[in-house]
Amino acid sequence: MQHIESSAAYLLGSGIEPEAKRDVDENLKVAQRVLESLEAERERLYRDVHDGPAQVLANAIFEVEYLERIAERAPSEVRQSLKTELGGLRTHLRSSLDSVRAMIYDLRPPELSELGLAEAMRNYTSEWESRCGITVLSTLDTTPTDLQPQHELAVYRVLQEALQNVHKHAHATTVGVVWQRSSTSWALHVTDDGGGFDLVKAARRAKSVGLLSMRERAALIGGSLQVQSMPGKGTALTLLVPAKPGDLGTSVERGNSLG
Repeated sequence: MQHIESSAAYLLGSGIEPEAKRDVDENLKVAQRVLESLEAERERLYRDVHDGPAQVLANAIFEVEYLERIAERAPSEVRQSLKTELGGLRTHLRSSLDSVRAMIYDLRPPELSELGLAEAMRNYTSEWESRCGITVLSTLDTTPTDLQPQHELAVYRVLQEALQNVHKHAHATTVGVVWQRSSTSWALHVTDDGGGFDLVKAARRAKSVGLLSMRERAALIGGSLQVQSMPGKGTALTLLVPAKPGDLGTSVERGNSLG
């Protein structure tokens, strides 16, 4: 899926001289269709993985547990060996099933319309904290955003990508997630106390697709993405999304940990 997201960045002409407004608008429309196709593909994969590999692994674990009960009646000279081998297999299968379930959780369409963006964020970061063992400190503005649905979805996907990057690369122990509104914009801040990285070197690497896809999603909704990092100093990511003028009354949910 990453090459699909990076293609959208290419379609926008990142790093290319500004084009005529009509061409830029057309590129944005094409990129929007790419991301819509990506969401449709994520939903298809969610269903396929849920009904396929996840079910197969769950059934395999059930069968191994059945064989373990049978092994209790095996001759004493082979009983312990069978129990050890089957126990190791069961552990491996459970680990694989946990990984598949994590993939399913990331792929599934978020229930933004039912929960609201802040609550969907809270649910995801809580599950991520439990799964990854990294503490999440949060401050979430739970007031309605008045953003378009595709804008809220883009914010949610950026949060997912940012936390996935922390898990894969940062070696962090704590992550901060802040979602708040100012007079002109909504802001998502994701910070970590991990190892950080060299931004210049990361920009040159072909594998920095995660940053490209986050910047692309921000651009598609008229927002911007800023990343600050230094080796040994952690990383701070800020997504800014234009907000509709109106009441700035807020309802903030804070917590030392979302778990």
